[in-house]
Amino acid sequence: MYKKEEASQVRQAFWKAYGMYMALQLSAEGLKINWINYKTGVKYLNFKMDADKKHAYIHIHLSHPDIEIQQMMMEQFKAVEKLLQLHIQEEWEWKLHETDEHGNIYSFIGISIDNVNIFNQDDWPKLIQFFKPRMIALDAFWSEAQYAFDLFK
Repeated sequence: MYKKEEASQVRQAFWKAYGMYMALQLSAEGLKINWINYKTGVKYLNFKMDADKKHAYIHIHLSHPDIEIQQMMMEQFKAVEKLLQLHIQEEWEWKLHETDEHGNIYSFIGISIDNVNIFNQDDWPKLIQFFKPRMIALDAFWSEAQYAFDLFK
């Protein structure tokens, strides 16, 4: 069992390794980007990745504090769902108005995998193989769809 500080160091090591692995991958527009802290340019709309000792996920995360605007953002994603599907090539879960451990309401479109552990270095290749193609697909999708979200800037 890791202490809090040790767990933080392991997490940082994984994300550093992932960032180095992805560093040579250019965006869909041919630019060098930060794959870990992907900037969509729309406040409250993020591409979020995380992993713990049981599972990992990647989400389009909507966290606007006004839940009506959050719902409008989700509806805008529904309007471009075919384009998203073209890029991700798999079924993702759509959840409107979930509540996190701090009581904040958010919505997401995402996918997760079970039976992976960020604290087990043997699982790191599985995690990278999970995150990499999906982030590349989200980037390709976003390079085409971002203009449909200009009204939320």
